[in-house]
Amino acid sequence: MFPEHPNLLPAFRTAEPLMGNYARKPLFGREGANITLCINGKETSTPGDYADGEFIYQQLLTPPCLDGFYPVIGSWIVQDVAAGIGIRESNTPITQNTSGFVPHYFN
Repeated sequence: MFPEHPNLLPAFRTAEPLMGNYARKPLFGREGANITLCINGKETSTPGDYADGEFIYQQLLTPPCLDGFYPVIGSWIVQDVAAGIGIRESNTPITQNTSGFVPHYFN
């Protein structure tokens, strides 16, 4: 919906348009299953139940490592209003269903 927006990473159906590091993600997947990170030509993958579906390829911006953990912030928008955020942390750049999670509610 917002091509070339500075806060969004480009994503494609194939890896060819991407230069450098990228993530391969299942089009229909969840919680870090079947994710592949390609960093400097080396691939790291997670197992899961979504290997038989379609994938998207997204430019990779690895989250910072803080005290051995990689935090990722997710946000909830309800009818165009910020409703909350969640911080999920993992000891790898790929967060999964076993990663720590702290929700925050906006009132």
